[in-house]
Amino acid sequence: MEKKLDFGSVLSQGFLVGMKNLPSLLGAIVLWLLTIWIPYVNVGTTIAIMTIPIKFSKGEIFSPLCIFEKQYYRYMGEFFLTCGWYTAGVLMAMVFLVVPGIVLGIIWSQALYLVLDKGVNPAKALSLSNKMTYGNKWIIFAVMFVVYIAFLVASLLLTWIPFIGVIIAFCLMVIYMAMILGCSGMMYGKLLENLTEEDLK
Repeated sequence: MEKKLDFGSVLSQGFLVGMKNLPSLLGAIVLWLLTIWIPYVNVGTTIAIMTIPIKFSKGEIFSPLCIFEKQYYRYMGEFFLTCGWYTAGVLMAMVFLVVPGIVLGIIWSQALYLVLDKGVNPAKALSLSNKMTYGNKWIIFAVMFVVYIAFLVASLLLTWIPFIGVIIAFCLMVIYMAMILGCSGMMYGKLLENLTEEDLK
């Protein structure tokens, strides 16, 4: 029997985890932005940023400097392959009047985490992501939609303020990312329970 996500639990826990790690997340984002122009290094730091929800799902506290660790280059090929298949598939599905693309994006949303966390090959990760998200697609969509709408409303209300509007916009963006990553981590941790050890071999 598949594990079902709880909308309220994902939002509340995602918010708490995101806010708890906000200083570290801000530091990691600043370091990523400062080094994004450096070839090869930018690959490792980008992969590191993508693994943050995995750390959140395990209750780990991370240091901003961890984005420079060599371990993130281990799955560089698999990272690009997974991203390429994901993007190509979603874009192709978008041709069928957008909705199928959104659904496929949700279905495959856990694939990259499986590759980076469990070392699953990209093709299998996409398939297992489908199994993980089965019966939970509406909840995943609702969580991401609500977080986005909250960010949008806050931005419209606050970023028009003279002089400090830009600062507020940056702060809101960081908080938005913290919530998205926090909620993603909570969902990944719960949905992972839908897989068996045999699935991950």
